[in-house]
Amino acid sequence: MSRQIVLDTETTGLSAENGDRVIELGCVELFNRKPTGNDLHIYFNPERESHEDALKVHGLTTDFLRDKPKFAMLAQDVVDYLRDAELIIHNAAFDVGFLNKEFERAGLPPLHTFVAEVTDTLAMAKQVYPGKRNSLDALCDRFGVDRSNRTFHGAKLDAQLLADVYINLTRGQDALLIDVAADEPAFGKVVAVDLRSFELPVLMAVEQEMTAHDALLQQIDKSSGGRTIFRKLEASA
Repeated sequence: MSRQIVLDTETTGLSAENGDRVIELGCVELFNRKPTGNDLHIYFNPERESHEDALKVHGLTTDFLRDKPKFAMLAQDVVDYLRDAELIIHNAAFDVGFLNKEFERAGLPPLHTFVAEVTDTLAMAKQVYPGKRNSLDALCDRFGVDRSNRTFHGAKLDAQLLADVYINLTRGQDALLIDVAADEPAFGKVVAVDLRSFELPVLMAVEQEMTAHDALLQQIDKSSGGRTIFRKLEASA
């Protein structure tokens, strides 16, 4: 499976084209849909003030950012970290636009030339939950992802929250909080049992359960682009 980077930025305002800058980059690396710990978190000196409304969101003051590196100083390091990965971003057009502008200032190519692809979780959520609120906060609440320790929006914290939301949204597993040593079985000691000594009852699903099952498969179909394995097995049975 390809390497995935869940990414978020904080900025001085809403318009990269009008001179707003990236002030924080937060990245969480996933491999085989599990966090590796090889994350990236950088604050940048934007060489300008944040807009008042943006400051209320991220809380990163000019004084705090004054001694931080300028983006151009670390731009190549960011490119090397992101190279060949699939980027997972909520409302991707915003972050991609800002990053591409920063790369342009540093004399580097845009994201699409060196990453594998960009996946927009906002677009995914709108397909799965049409007509509902699909902000990161709303998705955290929908999936039971704990965001109680977030006072301000921060790129690293939001990337961590989005990683958990993405796993839930794509139905790979319930959360990223599984911590199992490599040499331990995931669910305790494995014991072989000869089932031939048991008479196992067969319980057929009732109509309500079948309806709920079909609704879940429809959600998975939407998020996977119609690649639900169960559907294929059902059709071949």
